[in-house]
Amino acid sequence: MDSAVQNPSPGENSSKQDPSTSQATVADQAGEQKMDSSAAGRGGRNKQKDMGRKAYRNKHIDRRAANDRQEAKRRKIEQGENPMPIYATQFSQEDIDADVRRPKKKVIVMLGYSGTGYHGMQLCPTEKTIEGDLFAAFVAANAISKANAVDPKKSSFVRCARTDKGVHAAGNVVSLKLIIEDPDIVQKINEKLNPQIRVWGIIPATKGFSAYQFCDSRMYEYLIPSHCFLPPHPSTFLAQKMVEMAEKHGDMEAFRERQAEVESYWEETDKKHIQPIIDALPEKIKPYVQAAVGSVGGEEEKATPANNETEAGEACEERTESDTKKSDLTPDEQAQVNVAIKDIRTAYFKAKNEYRIPPERLARINAALALYVGTKNFHNYTIQKTFRDPSARRLIKSFKISRDPVVINGTEWLSLKVHGQSFMMHQIRKMVAMVALLVRCGADIKRIEESYQNSRIPIPKAPGLGLLLERPIFDGYNKKAKDLGRELLDFDKYEKEMDEFKLKEIYQRIFTEEAEKHAFGTFFNHIDSYKENTFLYVTSGGLAACSSSTTQPTAAQEEDARKAESKVLAEVESESEAELVDNGEDGG
Repeated sequence: MDSAVQNPSPGENSSKQDPSTSQATVADQAGEQKMDSSAAGRGGRNKQKDMGRKAYRNKHIDRRAANDRQEAKRRKIEQGENPMPIYATQFSQEDIDADVRRPKKKVIVMLGYSGTGYHGMQLCPTEKTIEGDLFAAFVAANAISKANAVDPKKSSFVRCARTDKGVHAAGNVVSLKLIIEDPDIVQKINEKLNPQIRVWGIIPATKGFSAYQFCDSRMYEYLIPSHCFLPPHPSTFLAQKMVEMAEKHGDMEAFRERQAEVESYWEETDKKHIQPIIDALPEKIKPYVQAAVGSVGGEEEKATPANNETEAGEACEERTESDTKKSDLTPDEQAQVNVAIKDIRTAYFKAKNEYRIPPERLARINAALALYVGTKNFHNYTIQKTFRDPSARRLIKSFKISRDPVVINGTEWLSLKVHGQSFMMHQIRKMVAMVALLVRCGADIKRIEESYQNSRIPIPKAPGLGLLLERPIFDGYNKKAKDLGRELLDFDKYEKEMDEFKLKEIYQRIFTEEAEKHAFGTFFNHIDSYKENTFLYVTSGGLAACSSSTTQPTAAQEEDARKAESKVLAEVESESEAELVDNGEDGG
């Protein structure tokens, strides 16, 4: 940590300074102004010439009136007229009056967290969030005064990147005003935090620093099991349509070439893992179990809002039991059918976990990810944005598989890393889902380039479980800081602690949660078994197969299409939009 944070100079709190100190202070302030007015990240605006209404109003604020309004607000909270936010710490007026006033400094707080069990990063008055716990820890560690313990705005709280429910971050940044006289302030804050949240360090910031505006770009990691790139089970609706469309459009040879390394996977799996279970059954119940194999292989006969594969399996059992009750099976025979279906489901899980992705498949994934690089119109990869919306254009600097696959608890995982200037709501998860769907279905990966055009494509978002904010990047700010001899905003010095934290609090949670809930398997099985044309754009039929219009739609048509798309995607995705916090991966 910077020495200025650990042991602030007594001269900073003194009204009298010697001439040399005064000159240094003037020089430092000049440097701050130079950094703040520079075009670091998306900030650096000339505040006098480009002052918004809010900034103008704040500059000309009536302090006495503001204090009166704040006091009235405090009384309302005390009297129960205004519900207290769950992150707020309320103190009596006597405690506030007795609190010794200490100087605050604008600082940069570098932190990491596991999003499991949290309703996202952003403060929410009624939900448990990362920022809520962080703010409460600042208050508990006396880094925020009792007078400011209810309202984070009083501390000028600004985040760099906003993350959704359940999404993790190895590195993120917030900027705010803190009391940092205590040299052990980082340790004391961490002592007040859940082990899922860690503060890596606190460094002084220039007065005009904004964690959001000064961020140049962000690096995200997405972890996904390699079995997600297996083709749909041949018995599912999507698998049958893949073959049908390839034949219809004269693409069968190219389709088989794209699926060559997995062409015999399901045939071999059924022969090795499933057929022995069926062969061991009494002849009378074999037909009933064989009839259910397709739905078990694809997990469901049609998409349901099941929360995990266990529920999907139970739904399958209920359907099978309902069918067999109409037959001449005895209760014991019906029970045997249900046990056999459970055994088959377990066998499919085992087979998927044993899958090891071949190099040809990895190369195809990388080729697809590379098609995102550059400035593109990602209107199909978020919500509530149209083709005409200029804010849908985003710059992706790189997107690739970051390292060799790793095997954890018997399952092989891939690490996909994307470096972009900024991201919209669900953008990364939809980008990952699109690549996975195209590769597993043997489609032409150039479909990604078509997605930048004006056609509306219903792209589902992959589970949030695997998404991790690796770190934000502040190259512009750091260049100016280096020139002025100030401490850099750099996560590299905390690399060891961050790697240990990622392994224990993030990666292990991801691996464990997937082993328990099978979020990825459920997600793709819902799509494979969805008996509509909605997702047939991942077949040889292309966009025309799912009735996507290639003509320029009107604004009303775009809105109708968006509503219809949301309804369809809600049937196959693991969480509803209502469960997510405001805007996206980083709110950009």
